[in-house]
Amino acid sequence: MKVALQTLGCKLNFAETSTIGRQFVERGFEVVEIDQPADVFVLNTCSVTERADRECRQLIRRTLRRSPDAYVIVIGCYAQLQPEDIAAIDGVDLIIGSKQKFDIFNYTNGFTKKGNPQIFVSCIDDGLEFAPAYSAEVGGRTRAFLKVQDGCDFNCAFCTIPLARGESRSTPIPNIIRQASSIAEQGYREIVITGINVGDYGKRIGTNILELLKELDRIDGVDRIRVSSIEPNILSKEIIDFILASEKFCNHFHIPLQSGSDVILKRMRRRYLTEEYRELLTYIKQKDPTAGIGADVIAGFPGETDELFQDTYNFIFSLPISYLHVFTYSKRPDTLSAGFTDEIEPRIRFNRSETLRNLGIIKRKEFYSSFIGKSIPVLFEGTVRNDTVSGLSSNYIRVEIPGDDSFTNQIHYVKIDSIKEEHCLAVKVDGVSSEDCPPVFIPGPSLVNSSVLSSIKEPS
Repeated sequence: MKVALQTLGCKLNFAETSTIGRQFVERGFEVVEIDQPADVFVLNTCSVTERADRECRQLIRRTLRRSPDAYVIVIGCYAQLQPEDIAAIDGVDLIIGSKQKFDIFNYTNGFTKKGNPQIFVSCIDDGLEFAPAYSAEVGGRTRAFLKVQDGCDFNCAFCTIPLARGESRSTPIPNIIRQASSIAEQGYREIVITGINVGDYGKRIGTNILELLKELDRIDGVDRIRVSSIEPNILSKEIIDFILASEKFCNHFHIPLQSGSDVILKRMRRRYLTEEYRELLTYIKQKDPTAGIGADVIAGFPGETDELFQDTYNFIFSLPISYLHVFTYSKRPDTLSAGFTDEIEPRIRFNRSETLRNLGIIKRKEFYSSFIGKSIPVLFEGTVRNDTVSGLSSNYIRVEIPGDDSFTNQIHYVKIDSIKEEHCLAVKVDGVSSEDCPPVFIPGPSLVNSSVLSSIKEPS
């Protein structure tokens, strides 16, 4: 039998889907691409935004048009939170919640369609355990995403994750080290540490994220380890110092911001204020001016006036960030913010999102431009086109160079020539290997000058 698997949402979802896919392979299934006919279709869903819910419904309907007899299984956050909504979609056979998703074969009944969907969703408070998972990027053994933590205790006003995944939990360090060592033995050059709230690792089991990072740093066979995201109130100077001093950990930090207004941060129930966030980024850049720093931000949260949005814009503009992930606020059922009465109309939300995305483009170009003419090591993932290969630097710069599949899963030094859209164009530096000491980087002049500022559309 053939199975197609599709994932929506975060890297953690991808890791879990990949683990479930291996369960199918172990039982003799052939895994096929989502656009090919299949006997079984597994959709791992996200429910962070209304758009994610809508995308889930569209994917199910598209799959059934391609494979009308496919046995359709829906798992993930949307399945946990809104199983009745999914059950209303014609053709869905099985809906299982967070506790059951790694035991799919206990609920499929031979993958026989019955005409009515079966729902197995437990209360999220019913003692969820940590389920290990990892995934690989499609097309090669270059980067593996290793799950080290699940759930969240933060209960931010806008977020459904605690409702969908339960409380923060993790597994002892030796278990993670064994899995990381297995990943290394399979030939992966980079491991990306993932979770819902990675920095909360070790809570309730007597350890912490720094102790885990120290143990991972000792693993042989892996060139790079990258931390996917870590909350600013958890990212301590001690963690920063360790990551930047390590030869293995990438000098790349993704630190969620969500708003540049203290008024909105408090209303969101975030656990820091803007000045703390600024101090954190300043400390990183003082330690390593070449470090890449990404941030998440939500536009149009209830109560965000024009003035408060301007505060967010100005704050982000002043930060030494490398890129920005922008989300338009989406009202989610059963969250605290769903009860707020001062919603921002959708048109204004979307306009503000676009303004911040444009700012993100400027910040990324500013960061990339500081490396023009410099040589950096890049781990290549595979071909983009017939004559071009793509990869990532340690500090999260996307690079393309002329090359072929022989570059895949190899680290080469390249010289940055120019910027094209969301990546840099470069050429391989002959005679320099990943064993050579990296050059000293000196960031170039800022691109954000008065002429650029004058071209930016003022927030409405």
